[in-house]
Amino acid sequence: MKYYSTRNKNNIKTSCEAILSGISEEGGLFIPARETKDPLPRETYFDKGEKAPYAEIAVSVLSHYLTDYSPGQIREAVLRAYCPGKFGSSEIFPLADMGRFGFLDLTTGRTCAFKDAALSILAPLMEYAKVNTGNKYKTLILTATSGDTGKAAMEGFSSSSAADVLVFYPHNGVSELQKRQMLTGRSENTKAIAIRGNFDDVQNAVKRVFTDSAFNNLLSDRGIELSSANSINIGRLLPQIVYYFNAYATLLQKGKVSPGEKVNFCVPTGNFGDILAGYYAGELGLPLGKLICASNSNSVLTDFFKTGIYDRRREFVRTISPSMDILISSNLERLIFEIYSGDDKKVAQTMNSLIREGYYRVDPNNEVFKTFEASWASEQEALAAIKTVFNEYSYLIDTHTACGYDAYVKTAQRGKIEGYTVILSTASPFKFPSEVLYALCEKREVDEIVSLETLNELTGKSIPKPIENAVKLDKEKETVIKASEITDTILKFIEERGM
Repeated sequence: MKYYSTRNKNNIKTSCEAILSGISEEGGLFIPARETKDPLPRETYFDKGEKAPYAEIAVSVLSHYLTDYSPGQIREAVLRAYCPGKFGSSEIFPLADMGRFGFLDLTTGRTCAFKDAALSILAPLMEYAKVNTGNKYKTLILTATSGDTGKAAMEGFSSSSAADVLVFYPHNGVSELQKRQMLTGRSENTKAIAIRGNFDDVQNAVKRVFTDSAFNNLLSDRGIELSSANSINIGRLLPQIVYYFNAYATLLQKGKVSPGEKVNFCVPTGNFGDILAGYYAGELGLPLGKLICASNSNSVLTDFFKTGIYDRRREFVRTISPSMDILISSNLERLIFEIYSGDDKKVAQTMNSLIREGYYRVDPNNEVFKTFEASWASEQEALAAIKTVFNEYSYLIDTHTACGYDAYVKTAQRGKIEGYTVILSTASPFKFPSEVLYALCEKREVDEIVSLETLNELTGKSIPKPIENAVKLDKEKETVIKASEITDTILKFIEERGM
């Protein structure tokens, strides 16, 4: 299968090349050019009344997209990624059934966030991509994070021969525990640095580095190439398709749906990668009802799906769900490509309009829009959702998943969905203990660590081991830079690493 850029369909790469590149030279994102619309056979994920193991579903899905990897390489990468020691559940991602809906727990990995699903396998995929392409360059991964991707990338590439990792996050724009995770227990080939500004400032700074030809030529002369661990990298996005099929197979096994019966998925999202994986799952044959796009007060995506207008010209709001505090949703570009039926020139013009004018407009009556519903939650609505879910179902959710539950309830009340709905639980509530504790009992503790302990005592829910470990370890001193200093910072890291 070939991959081409959303902004230049003549820029064609293999999956290995696309994964190593991360982003195209002109700033576009790589997408799979599916030569066939044949669905993934049901027996690959559910056969004779039994759900296939997660690893087997992953092999089936990834084999469809990564056609220039050998079957042995895909299987080995999957087994390295989804082994018992890396996830706290034998099911990898269990589904908690609540009746007409359920929570898909994506928090069982080494950093307690859904990003572990893809970043556990990206390192071996990059290793094999280098072998397959004869690539001798040293790879430096640059990652912008709104909180969870950073530590997941650092864990995924910990002591890996595939790449070094440099993470950038917004100063004062992540939770205390998210920051603590990034500043503790890192291997020598990874580092996290704060940039003054919000996540959009960080993401734009990193994107500018990727498209700076002079800087990239300088690195190339030193035998270094850049790549990304954000969901702009197709190698981050494709593994996320797997848990949609896994969730559906779980529902079949539980008898919650019949074969072929459509299921809705409600996804808390800021950068649009997680929900886009659901859209691709539907394209691959998953019986998909509606995809519910859940936002926080930064409701740019909700407005887009209601009006067809994407407008970032608004106040940026810092919320209790910081990983969704985003006004420029990078992965939406891939959906725009679908809306324009693959017209790369239109996509390039639209993305340039977003940069120059701060907004763009597409036809909201386009067929693609029919797959989506959208809703957003205020701070008070998110807090109320946490309390409601715990009181009614004895299930503890974080501030992002709360936006998802709120969106599900509102969409159901509007009569926009039928059948079973899976809400993606994207981060552990113990990564945001102060906010979750306040939602449950309106109590504020002196700091995050005390909040952790109080939340544990109040709910009887165990603190995940990765978070316990982050609390015990000494935290490094935080490095804070201006966005304009990013290239100098990268060069300094390269010198320190002897690359």
